[in-house]
Amino acid sequence: MRIITGEAKGRRLIAPDTPATRPVTDRVREAVLSMVGDWVIDAAVLDLYAGSGSFGLEALSRGAAKATFVENGNRALDALRSNITAVSLGGTLVTSPVRVFLADAEGSYDLVFIDPPWDMSSSDLSGDLAALDRLLPVGAEVVLSRRHKDTLPSAPANWLVATDRRYGDTRIVRYEKEAEAQ
Repeated sequence: MRIITGEAKGRRLIAPDTPATRPVTDRVREAVLSMVGDWVIDAAVLDLYAGSGSFGLEALSRGAAKATFVENGNRALDALRSNITAVSLGGTLVTSPVRVFLADAEGSYDLVFIDPPWDMSSSDLSGDLAALDRLLPVGAEVVLSRRHKDTLPSAPANWLVATDRRYGDTRIVRYEKEAEAQ
């Protein structure tokens, strides 16, 4: 696994060594960042269930202004710390369960990557999406990675599905926040 393009192009990333972690392939990450396009430039990025941090680090390499990585698995945290150091583009690491972070977080994020464990339920993810909504300005984008056969979580009514694609076993859904919650 490596950074595909941008300032840190070619830098190697390590994946957490756990049975529950499934690193996103370079092919899928390239497709996701192509979907997002120039939206990443100067964006405040949030990488939830960050694992190796490959989405957020790729965004930083492509010109994101800042990235926040949220992870709480010990082995994933070890890999993520190493990757943030190796890429040398900064980033804020938050050691916390995603739900706790979302309940307490302040600020605003333009682009969010969510790559949860594949065994996570759609109803739990629906709760994450609902909690995330208050941190997003109108026009923000959220990219969700799921197993292709899994049911999609319920997204807030003010979010539009802009893209829904399958890459092998992975399904990528890109949402756009259209309006403030009613």
